[in-house]
Amino acid sequence: MTLLTVSDNLSDSAALCDAVVRLRGAALVAELGRIAGAVMASPHGQFLPAPPSSSGESAAGLRGRPGLLQEISFDGQCFGHFAVSGRGPYSELDRQQLASLASLTAGVLQVHSLAQRSTHAYAQVEALLAQQTQILDQLHESVLTMDLKGYITSWNKGAERLFGYSSVEAVGRNILFLYDEEETGFRDAFLEQGGRLMEVRRRKKSGVVFWASLSLSPLRDMDEKPVALIAYLTDITERKLAEERLHHLAYYDPLTSLPNRTLLTKLVDQALSVAQRSKMLGCVLFIDLNRFKLINDTLGRRIGDELLRQVAQRFRRVLRDQDLVARLGGDEFAVGLFDIGQHYEASTVSQKLLASLVQPFLIEGHDLRVGASIGISVYPQDGHDAETLLRLADIAMYRAKQDSSSETESVAFYSQDMNLGMQARMRLETGLRHALAEQQLLLHYQPKYALASGRIIGAEALVRWCHPEHGMIPPADFIPLAESTGLVVQVGEWVLEAACAQAQAWKQAGLPPIRLAVNVSAREFTSALPARVAATLARYGLEAAWLELEITESTLMHNIERVIGIMDRITALGVALSLDDFGTGYSSLSYLKRFPIDTLKIDRSFTTGIPTDTSDCAIASTIISIAQQLHHKVIAEGVETAEQLAFLKSAGCDEVQGYLFSRPLPAAEFERELRENWGI
Repeated sequence: MTLLTVSDNLSDSAALCDAVVRLRGAALVAELGRIAGAVMASPHGQFLPAPPSSSGESAAGLRGRPGLLQEISFDGQCFGHFAVSGRGPYSELDRQQLASLASLTAGVLQVHSLAQRSTHAYAQVEALLAQQTQILDQLHESVLTMDLKGYITSWNKGAERLFGYSSVEAVGRNILFLYDEEETGFRDAFLEQGGRLMEVRRRKKSGVVFWASLSLSPLRDMDEKPVALIAYLTDITERKLAEERLHHLAYYDPLTSLPNRTLLTKLVDQALSVAQRSKMLGCVLFIDLNRFKLINDTLGRRIGDELLRQVAQRFRRVLRDQDLVARLGGDEFAVGLFDIGQHYEASTVSQKLLASLVQPFLIEGHDLRVGASIGISVYPQDGHDAETLLRLADIAMYRAKQDSSSETESVAFYSQDMNLGMQARMRLETGLRHALAEQQLLLHYQPKYALASGRIIGAEALVRWCHPEHGMIPPADFIPLAESTGLVVQVGEWVLEAACAQAQAWKQAGLPPIRLAVNVSAREFTSALPARVAATLARYGLEAAWLELEITESTLMHNIERVIGIMDRITALGVALSLDDFGTGYSSLSYLKRFPIDTLKIDRSFTTGIPTDTSDCAIASTIISIAQQLHHKVIAEGVETAEQLAFLKSAGCDEVQGYLFSRPLPAAEFERELRENWGI
């Protein structure tokens, strides 16, 4: 009841709380005494803080005075006493009421005391954090923290100076916005490894990309689980640039910026390891410039240096990106070839290097000409390491220089057998170039027969080389050479021209249109091919029904969309397309259904085993079935026996060609065969 009475006096309770919160010292003592007197309806009310007030009057002494005395305490802690007097005798009810007031006051004082201590502790924490922030901001290093998903939670002044972003701009964003485009995502492995030190590329607000030393350490909770990361970054761009300069000085020729002998040796040894695993060949070319010493001694070092720079540029232009070229010193260069299948490809590259020197060098008004001698060593026949191959290629180069009758150019393999083969191949290449210019090439035509009617429905135009000294040279001897040297494009252009010229002659002779199939190499199959075909047909006044182009699977497997676009332009002319050697290359049914082809040709490697080889029979049957499903015709080449013919006919093959019917024939013989077959 007493507690309720006191609590009901809301104004006194509010005044008590307000006094404790708002007042301090003597003002608080006076106000609490006044509230006690008012509550007890007494003229005199006092609050005596503990320890006793400066009056020196103890609580024990007050007990002897008239009135009431009540201790103010909470949970064993004494805050002082209430003393009231001057109102007649005080009853037990008055004593209880004063005790209730003292209890309420003690509770309010206790809560206020706790609040003051908490506020003080919070102020101390704030002060400590402010000091730590000042310390971090004084650091030259960039310091930031982020959560486990990479979102930034703090960003010091060093980070602002380094990246150009203020803390307002950075905090809350994912760390990925600072990454260089070449780097990918926020890697979880960092979260598990404290003290991870690495060199990274980062991007400033200005867009500038720089190198930074990054140290990552985890922040852990009470259970030692990582809850955040702290990152320290320092700009090391100048150091990296210095390292790159030192690396360039150590491994690159300062005059030409090509790799020097040290770097070439390292790169060749690495390439040889790859070549060993892939069972590929490798070649090292040692190149010595002819007449350079005379130019250098006569015109001076400045012009000689510029000549070497321009020679290096020409060599680099004629080589592939994956080929190595280095300057060994003086007028000596070296080239490493490793993505090759035959050693003779090195002689082709040698010819390209020599050809790059044919045009004169115009330097400070001087018209300068240099040649070169090239020695070639081959891995693994000649050696298994870079130093050995370079040494043997050097020996071969001196042999080439001694054996050559030309002052400008010569090439030699270290192996005498390879040398003889290279010389024969070079003579063949030179002869083929002459053959194109001197009309030594001719076409033979192998008839194609329809199985249903037995009639000739077309022919494949096959190029032949009639050499004035060596007679008829087999295609197997010069077609691979033409492909490796790039002459296949000129040969292909000649074949198309000659086939269309012959078709025009047959058309004027009154023969009905038959499709003449012309093989198109991968080098020819470019965006310029449709226009060339259209122009050739128009030049000879031929309908598209006279022409068919045969392309191989390997031609189609590079840049599919571009290839299909070229094929569509060809078929739009009305020219038929045949897919040659189907099943031997990169057959893909998903692409096959998109190619606008008319005919699939079964390669002779499958026809040969029919009907005794079950695998060849299965492959041939499958190709025929696929073609039927895709509404393509099928022709089998290399048919030589009646048994092969019977199997193909029963399997549903449409057309055949081969020695069972006819060998490739000169134009006049083919025309005679065609007239007999058609009864013309």
